[in-house]
Amino acid sequence: MKTSIVTGIAMFLAGTGMAHAEGVVNLYNWGNYTSPELLEKFEAETGIKVNVTDYDSNDTALARVRQGGHGFDIVVPSNSYIPTWIEEGLIVPLDKSIVTNHGNIAPEWMSVDFDPGREYTVPWQWGTTGIIVDTAVYSGDVNDAGIVFNPPEELKGKINVVPEMSDVMAIAIYYVGGESCTGDLEVLRKVRDMLVAAKPHWKAIDYGTIENYVAGDFSAGINWNGSTMRSRLQKETIAYGYPATGYPVWMDNAAVLADAPNRDNAMKFINFVLEPENAALLSNFARYANGVTGSVEFMDAGMRDAPEINVPAELVAAGKFSPACPQDINDLHTRIWTEVMQ
Repeated sequence: MKTSIVTGIAMFLAGTGMAHAEGVVNLYNWGNYTSPELLEKFEAETGIKVNVTDYDSNDTALARVRQGGHGFDIVVPSNSYIPTWIEEGLIVPLDKSIVTNHGNIAPEWMSVDFDPGREYTVPWQWGTTGIIVDTAVYSGDVNDAGIVFNPPEELKGKINVVPEMSDVMAIAIYYVGGESCTGDLEVLRKVRDMLVAAKPHWKAIDYGTIENYVAGDFSAGINWNGSTMRSRLQKETIAYGYPATGYPVWMDNAAVLADAPNRDNAMKFINFVLEPENAALLSNFARYANGVTGSVEFMDAGMRDAPEINVPAELVAAGKFSPACPQDINDLHTRIWTEVMQ
């Protein structure tokens, strides 16, 4: 999912939109989430140039593609948004004559509710959303969402929250005792009041934060596990917490857009990502697990026992796979989020 905006904006050709020439594919993806080594390897092996344009949230990506005229070929939404992309006809079924590595999708990620049989999507990366803390600043329990929602004095004004509504709302709902996709108005009032009261103690609601945590600009927040690991590798006092009250588990998935100008090239790129060695390149860069069989042996040794990837046994049950909420529930959550963001 994720980590620093504008790492590779695709070039727009004056008067013609994005490049439509043979040998091009335009990827619309989370920022700082695509391995440069993977892109170089793909271009070397296929002659196809990959242009990358970044976004910072699922809602940003969905709104942009809905507008049309974007010129993108591939998008990488999270699992809870995939049903919307399918229902609105924004993505197309995979061409199995090109995506011949479809069988490399790990069995546990093949039969998924958001895309049964993987007709439209393939795994990109999967992970969790939890709490990031600089333990040099705060020495308390890192597995506590109260760090963000009821900050201790030493962290006030030093907190960042990722701008992904579904993740933040989920952690907040779990914290007050609610369930995924709740429409319980009493629960949602508690969430709204808590977030509105907490926000003055936050420094930012930003996406690309690795450098900020390393520099000490931020000392805690809601963050993704891979992004947190990338920060820890540069600053050893960074730690990742799994809120005991509940935290989201998600998967980002690559899909070909219905109006893709380079559809066959897009299918080739998706097929390329399903090679175990290539899936490992994504994991080694972004520091998330992937859903491709056989990729683990190509992953960096540090990934295998990283605390950001291996959930403590006593907190495994607190992880909840993010569901796709009904539209009326999304509307309620969006109203709260909009108020918080103001």
